[in-house]
Amino acid sequence: MNPRRHPRLPSTEAAVTAIREIAREYHRELTVTDDIGADQTSRRTSAGAFTVLDPDGSLPHEAFIELGGAPAVTVRIFPEDDARITVDGVDFEDVPRDRVPAFLRSVYGGLAFVKGRLFPPGQWLIVPVPGDETYRELIPRHTLSAWLARNVRG
Repeated sequence: MNPRRHPRLPSTEAAVTAIREIAREYHRELTVTDDIGADQTSRRTSAGAFTVLDPDGSLPHEAFIELGGAPAVTVRIFPEDDARITVDGVDFEDVPRDRVPAFLRSVYGGLAFVKGRLFPPGQWLIVPVPGDETYRELIPRHTLSAWLARNVRG
């Protein structure tokens, strides 16, 4: 497969299925919570009570996934084709839904690493994914978990 191409995940359910496969591959326990309907999803708090469909007639589906083991990983997949991935307390906002499997494979496959700098001061969790994409987030409060500390690179 061309590393620049990645499978299109047309729905939240397709993304959850792909994450289940990764959890099996890396021997991780998995818990999934589904929120279905405009009155249930987190980004549609303005939806009226018992309003299930969006104005365009679609049925929004959001999922929250917790993966067991180290590092602690959670994934919230939003109906708008993006996700928030948290790795040991480091939040990666607005990750495209299609990139979530590659992101998780990089974390579990040992490609993710921590890099620190003196100026500006701080440490970042860096997650490279195939296709020359890299996700980078500041680690809050310079607090490193055991997993983050093991993955520090110079």
